[in-house]
Amino acid sequence: MDALYPRVLASRFAECFRFYDGLLTEVAGARLAKGAETGPYANWDRDGEGVLALLDREMLATVIGVDLDGGHDGGHDGGHDGGHDGGHDGTMLVLTVDDVDKAAAVGAAAGGRIVAPPSPRPEWGPTCRTAHLRDPDGNLLELQSY
Repeated sequence: MDALYPRVLASRFAECFRFYDGLLTEVAGARLAKGAETGPYANWDRDGEGVLALLDREMLATVIGVDLDGGHDGGHDGGHDGGHDGGHDGTMLVLTVDDVDKAAAVGAAAGGRIVAPPSPRPEWGPTCRTAHLRDPDGNLLELQSY
């Protein structure tokens, strides 16, 4: 059993499912362990350990009786940086990959939006390379290799 794993709350479940399924299965060596594009839940594992779970935001809001969006639309603003102005991200997922360029291309093809293209980051480590994407709901994801 996993002690702790990330769970993304998705407003656009099917689109987020395709994004994470593409990245996690094609790039990170994970497999879909449970769920489907139709939702409301999916999770991916690698070597028997949880990698990521995806949960429908509206379903969770109904279950716990709380407005999870706090009055905002979770990224449905017609193109303005996925609903984020750069100062409101409280969490970023980080996916370590062998090839940042390939991973960024897969993520973009699977519905993500590249916000910082693949680039060397020698200030973070002599061989570090990163790219940053937003998933279809506007969540920030860093792809990294060392």
